[in-house]
Amino acid sequence: MAITLPGDNDFESVPSLKNKALRINLNRNIYGTFAEIGAGQETVRHFFRAGGASGTIAKAMSAYDKDFSDAVYGVQDDGRYVTESRLRKMLQHETDLIEERISREKHPNKLFFTYANTVATIDFAKKFLGHGWVGIKFQAAPGEEYSEIILHVRFKERDARLQQITLGILGTNLIYGAFYKHDRPKKLLKYLYDHIDKDKIEIDMIHFDGPRFRQVDNRLMSLQLLRNEMTEAVMFGPDGKNILAARILYKKNVLALRGSFRPVTKVNMDMYKKSKAMFIESGKVQEDRLETIFEITLSNLKASGEIDEEDFMHRAELLCSLGQTVMISNFKEYYKLVEYLNNYTKERIGLVMGTNNLIDIFDTSYYHHLSGGILEAFGKLFFKDLRVYLYPMQNAETGELTTSENLKVHPRMKELYKFFKYNGRVIDIENYDPTIGHIFSREVLRMIEAGEEGWQDMLPDGIPQLIEKHHFFGMQPALK
Repeated sequence: MAITLPGDNDFESVPSLKNKALRINLNRNIYGTFAEIGAGQETVRHFFRAGGASGTIAKAMSAYDKDFSDAVYGVQDDGRYVTESRLRKMLQHETDLIEERISREKHPNKLFFTYANTVATIDFAKKFLGHGWVGIKFQAAPGEEYSEIILHVRFKERDARLQQITLGILGTNLIYGAFYKHDRPKKLLKYLYDHIDKDKIEIDMIHFDGPRFRQVDNRLMSLQLLRNEMTEAVMFGPDGKNILAARILYKKNVLALRGSFRPVTKVNMDMYKKSKAMFIESGKVQEDRLETIFEITLSNLKASGEIDEEDFMHRAELLCSLGQTVMISNFKEYYKLVEYLNNYTKERIGLVMGTNNLIDIFDTSYYHHLSGGILEAFGKLFFKDLRVYLYPMQNAETGELTTSENLKVHPRMKELYKFFKYNGRVIDIENYDPTIGHIFSREVLRMIEAGEEGWQDMLPDGIPQLIEKHHFFGMQPALK
C-alpha cells in the first residue's frame, strides 16, 4: 500500500524535514552513502533521527582529517579541499563502492545514490563566512545511468553551528527533491529552500546532468536562481556551461560591458574590442590575467514584461557563439556590479558604457535608498582603481558626437563629474568605427520582426546566419 505523507501534494503545506527523510527511508529501494566533509554529518543526522534508516543508509562517511581524506579520495592538484573537482571525486568514489559491494542480482530493484558535500564554514576571526560544494548522484530507476545535481553555496550566517544546521536542511531537501521532484527541476530548485530563510545561504551555481535532465538547459536553471532570489548573479562560458564567478574572477583584471544585446551588434563588439585594447595598454593589465564579461541585467530581461526564456536563450546563444563569457545579474546600479566584482578580485576593474549610461549614473534619483545618496554610491563605484571607458554616441538627426568632453549631466552634478573626468577615471574610447554609430539594437530588432532587409549588415560576422537559421527574435521563416 502506498504511503502518503503530509505535504506530498504541492498544494498542501511544505513537508517537514522529518517527513521528507522518512519518505526516503520508507522506500525500500532507495539505498546509498552520505559523505560529508567540513561541517559535521548534519544531513545524514536527519535520516537517522527520522527512523527506518537501516534500509537506506549504506554508510555515513566523514573523512575529516586532510591526510585521511587524501588517502580515500586522492590528492587534489591544487591542494584544495573545498572544490567542485573534490566533490566529484567523492561522488564517484562512493558510487563505485556501492556498485562494487552490493549485488545487482540480489537487489535488482535498488535505487543507489551518493550524497556528498565538502564545505568550509566561517573562520574563527569571522572574516570569511565560508562556502561549499553539495551534490548527489542518484538513480531514478533500477539499473539506470546515474543522474547528478551539483551546486555551490555561500554561507551568510555568522555562526558555524547555524551554518551546519542550514547545510543539513539543504542536503535533506536536495535528496528528497532528487528522488521525488526530478521531473520538475524548476520546482526542485525552489524547494531547496524549504525551511530555510534566503538570508541564511546563497546558491550561486547549479548543474544538472544525466538521463533525468537531458532536456534541462543549465543556463535556464541559472536564470531560475536569479528569479527565485537565491543569488544576485550567475555566469556561463562560451561553451554554455555554468561557471562559478569566484573561479574565473579570482585575482583577475575584469572588463565588463553591460547591454541588452538583443541582438549583439557591431557597435557592441567595437566597444568591447577597442576598450579591451586600451585597458591592456593602461600598463596595469596583463592580457592573460584579464576576464571580459558581457552583462545582462534581470531588469533588462523584464523590459517587455515577464522574462521571456526563449528571448534570453537567443541572446545567450549569440554571445556564446562570439566566444564571450556572459553574466546575468540583479544589479540595477553599476556600483552594485563593482561591489560584486570586488568580492573576488583586488585587481583593476573596467566598465564599458555608452554616454547615455554614464548620464544615468549621475542621476540622483537612482540613489534615494542610500543614506549617503549619490556620494555613497560613487564611493563604492570608483573604489580603488576603477576605469570607465566611454563610447561616443552620434545624434541620428544632427550628426553631433557626444563624448566625455561635451557630455551634459545635471547642473548640480557638473563638479562631481569633472572630478572623476579630470582624474582619469572616465576615458573616451579611441579609434572607434565612425561608420557604425547609427546602429542600435532596438532598430535591428524592429527590422527583423518587420521582415525588412539590411539588418544583417549591422551585426558581427556569423550572427545574421544564426538568427536566420534558428529564427531568433521572432524572425519568420522564408516562404518557399
